[in-house]
Amino acid sequence: MSAGVRSISSSLVQASTHKAGDEKQRIELTPWDLQLLPLGPIQKGLLFPKPKPKENGHENTFNFIHHLKTSLSQTLDHFPPLAGRLATTEHVDDNTISFYVDCNNAGALFIHAEAYGVTISDIVESVYVPPIVHSFFPLNGVNNHEGVSNPLLGVQVTELVDGVFVGCTINHSIADGTSFWHFFNSWSEISRGSIQYLSKLPIFQRSFLNGIDYPIRISRVYVKESFNHDHTFVLTPLKERVFHFTKQSIAKLKAQANVEVGTNKISSLQALLSHIWQSVVRNKKLEPDEEMNYLMVIGARPRLQELPDQYFGNAVKIGGITMKAKELKDKKVGEIALEMNKMIAAQTEEEFKRALESWIKCPKLITKATMRSNVTGTSSSPWFNIYGNDFGWGRPIAVRSGSANKCDGKITVFRGEEEGSIDIEACLLSETLDAMANDQEFMNFVSPFHYLS
Repeated sequence: MSAGVRSISSSLVQASTHKAGDEKQRIELTPWDLQLLPLGPIQKGLLFPKPKPKENGHENTFNFIHHLKTSLSQTLDHFPPLAGRLATTEHVDDNTISFYVDCNNAGALFIHAEAYGVTISDIVESVYVPPIVHSFFPLNGVNNHEGVSNPLLGVQVTELVDGVFVGCTINHSIADGTSFWHFFNSWSEISRGSIQYLSKLPIFQRSFLNGIDYPIRISRVYVKESFNHDHTFVLTPLKERVFHFTKQSIAKLKAQANVEVGTNKISSLQALLSHIWQSVVRNKKLEPDEEMNYLMVIGARPRLQELPDQYFGNAVKIGGITMKAKELKDKKVGEIALEMNKMIAAQTEEEFKRALESWIKCPKLITKATMRSNVTGTSSSPWFNIYGNDFGWGRPIAVRSGSANKCDGKITVFRGEEEGSIDIEACLLSETLDAMANDQEFMNFVSPFHYLS
């Protein structure tokens, strides 16, 4: 907890209907899961108006906290990995180690906290995301592989003067963004008494990946080196700012990009991300021939026929394009977006399966050292249901992310509150963000926020 945030209580919440013998359930980790072990968790949270007192006039602070804990316990009935822990098996015959999820119902972390003197306007009207927001999330500084001894899910409910922030931390080795919001959406539905979640329960089977011999073994020496490497990795001081793009401004960008290259293939998101990448590069101090990389998370669910939409786990692949700094500054947005479009189109079912087979033959873990200054990377998606999360006292006002996996060039994409709008949370050096704010070519498409009151 940082200055200004006080912990009121902390406890472990278990699944409500855990039965004897359930602890024997284990869920294997796939290559998609395992590669993320050295990194940090997913941290996303929603800012809500403060629940109003009950009609009888009694303050209901205790009631809504108790209600959230009870509904969380009920939700964990359907998401047993989130109440479990990671476990390992050491194989002495070949000096390897394997990881899996032990659904032992050890419990998810639940923290009730208070941010003294902090208001909703302090969060949503600040030019930069206030650093205190990172303190609204639990399990800060815990990497995914440390889920062996730490909860795989942490929830922190922080009371503000006039609002409530529900921050959620989920171990990234057991869930991607789709699974994260699947859980969050289900929890809010259960909390407000909806039964819609019953038609979209999570699926944990790994049998869709034919030919994989579980558990997957990785060299103990390599694993140890990968985990230790990131303890010495130091990030430069960064700031975060949220840029808002309306449906209309995104449509203009898309139309402009397609006209520039004479096509209709470029999507709204490809045009928007190309516009942002070009501005980031334009406002960095770079050598003309310096190679710049753009990395995107590409989902497997719509590409693998046998992979159900409700599959719970990681099902993503990293795709990227590389251009020299001078090229990026000189090209039109449509030309950049077309390269992005071609890269995404190449991510076929066959390519996903080939990458899985290749990884099993030669496992490679992603470390924070890959987050170099010449990399801009996009995470999250505008398709996730954010503003439909109502725990029983109203819809959220805003969404923010935590400190995990932040680096110079991290671009987080969120669905905006208005239909068709997108919010971009850009994590960059302050000098880059300041320059972007004065980049008229970029800011012409940025709009002011219109938050729910």
